[in-house]
Amino acid sequence: MKITPALAAKRPTGMTAFAVVWLGQIVSVLASSMSQFGLTIWMFQETGSALAMGMMQVAFITPFLLLSPIAGVMVDRYNRKLMMMVSDFTAILATGSVFVLLLLGRLEIWHLYVAAALNGIGNTFQWPAYSAAITTMVPKEQYSRANGLMSLVEAGPMVVAPLMAGALLPLIGLTGILSIDVFTFFFAIGALLLVVVPEPQRTTAGHEAQGSMWHEAIYGFRYIFQRPSLLGLQLVFFFCNLFFGIAFTLLAPMVLTRTDSNSIIFGTVQSVGAIGAVVGGVIMSAWSGFRHKVHGVLLGWMVSALSLMVLGAGQGMEIWLPAMFIGALVGPLVNTSNQAIWQAKVAPDVQGRVFSARRLIAWFTNPISPIIAGVLADYVFEPGMTADTAMAATFGPLVGVGPGAGMGLVMVLCGLLGLLVPVIAFFVPAIRHAESILPDHDQPAPAIA
Repeated sequence: MKITPALAAKRPTGMTAFAVVWLGQIVSVLASSMSQFGLTIWMFQETGSALAMGMMQVAFITPFLLLSPIAGVMVDRYNRKLMMMVSDFTAILATGSVFVLLLLGRLEIWHLYVAAALNGIGNTFQWPAYSAAITTMVPKEQYSRANGLMSLVEAGPMVVAPLMAGALLPLIGLTGILSIDVFTFFFAIGALLLVVVPEPQRTTAGHEAQGSMWHEAIYGFRYIFQRPSLLGLQLVFFFCNLFFGIAFTLLAPMVLTRTDSNSIIFGTVQSVGAIGAVVGGVIMSAWSGFRHKVHGVLLGWMVSALSLMVLGAGQGMEIWLPAMFIGALVGPLVNTSNQAIWQAKVAPDVQGRVFSARRLIAWFTNPISPIIAGVLADYVFEPGMTADTAMAATFGPLVGVGPGAGMGLVMVLCGLLGLLVPVIAFFVPAIRHAESILPDHDQPAPAIA
């Protein structure tokens, strides 16, 4: 169908357009979360290995790290709505393939790794495209609220997804859940087709970034490294993501091991964490966070780290549930505060490149943190905490002794290290005063015709 100027003028814009896109995403992510829950149970039953499950994260994140700089260039060069659709089409291919293989009885573990890699490729385009699109779709004073709503896309579906998946698995099986997932991707694409996503105005920064693919790919890194405040913020996320990545790789196997593979308890723990994130997202959507966004970033990481320590030390739902809730509650505070800083400081027409570089720095350790977690759990801490050893004697009063205790101890240690990162960062002036050191993108840089 040909899009006439009159028809284009009737399409939603601004916050209305954002709400339409948001609705399409939350429906799609709900179905994907159900699929992820079902496949996690299936994989643990097939392997029983924390290392094998950790490799799923490696398969997902590695393509992102390899392709992220190129994806950032493409997001800035081409239509951002189209770039957002790339992620959905890639997910259709990945999930559809798993669905067909499962239906034929041919699904194997390595198939899930391939599917995770395809989803990683799609996510490479999705996050910078959506983040940059928010900057042009909504006014600056609404950045935190829009980002708060986007945090609900990640957390909201996880409240009901485990419960829905648990109820639907006996009725329609994993194949049925995967088929629903494939269908909802088309729903998300349809929502994008309905709205207008404005292209950014060319700025001085955008003009300086122009050049060959290689020049533009490394521009995002140069932009960050030339600004110590932005680099400092990214190093906070770099180290915190390393420690939290190790810890949360072990969450599912720890809970399942300590509960005799009780999927209801595991689903409840996940759901309560998601409820905390939803509550946090709703709060951020209404509140917008601290006036100094950096305080939200650092204080949020501190609370999350303390909650992680309690989560690892816990041996039952009475500890896991409140720890998951509180840790997840402050997640939107961290992410929306940080996102608002970057959206305000970085010119919109280079945000694709800068945001891709930014996430690559923050996630650089993600391919190795699951491997570290799996090796430590399977070969060091689990054996050390299930036998009559000095490790068990020393840390047994904290995390208990027996299956799952070693993984809990790893989580406690990661929480302690994760707490040190924001505490140290608070005493670094370039990080603590980042918002006053860096000018907003709409203050110093005039538009170029």
